[in-house]
Amino acid sequence: MCGRNHMIGRKHANMKVTMENSAGESEITMDDVRSLIKKKDNIEEQIKAYYDVLEDQGVGIEDSLVDEEGYPRADVNLYQIRTARHSISCLQNDHKAIMVEIEQALHRLHASEKAKREKDETEAQEEAMEQQTSLPPPFALVDAVTQGSPASGAGLHVGDEVIEFGSVTAANFQNLQNIASVVQHSEGKPLRVVVIREGQKAAMSLTPQRWSGRGLLGCNIVPIHR
Repeated sequence: MCGRNHMIGRKHANMKVTMENSAGESEITMDDVRSLIKKKDNIEEQIKAYYDVLEDQGVGIEDSLVDEEGYPRADVNLYQIRTARHSISCLQNDHKAIMVEIEQALHRLHASEKAKREKDETEAQEEAMEQQTSLPPPFALVDAVTQGSPASGAGLHVGDEVIEFGSVTAANFQNLQNIASVVQHSEGKPLRVVVIREGQKAAMSLTPQRWSGRGLLGCNIVPIHR
């Protein structure tokens, strides 16, 4: 009867049941896996120590312990050898069991991390979709921005879709003259400009003013036809 092995095996079995029962309450962590690996390393150290005992006695795991006449050998410590062999057998069973636990724990850990990544990606996609549906439709597009201009300094980019330009919005926009009128009446005064850039809302302050180039903005805006 492998008493020690029975005790260790039962301990590992209880640990496994505890991990399975608690799976719904708390997810397995890398610390749990490290703990199992540490137990595995301890078992391997014990196995090595018992093999060292056999080596000291000059016998292996299968060498005969009787002499040519069938009597117990008198040149070795039979008790130490039998104890070491028995312990090695028990510990090897423990080692097999904990290796299975480590494999299962790693599988659960990877599955949990994969599920978390998929959940995060789904939530991010849903958030992006909600943001896109909540944004008002753009009425104009920035198709050119001159370096060093007021528009460039304000952070306006080519491809920005305009949803607010001062007092002009999608609700009251009719044509580009609406924007031109706001610009002419706001020279030297900051205007709130809101655009959609790569699916995200971006707001900036743009002050129409004289500069080295043409116009008061230094950008070209074209209407978006819906």
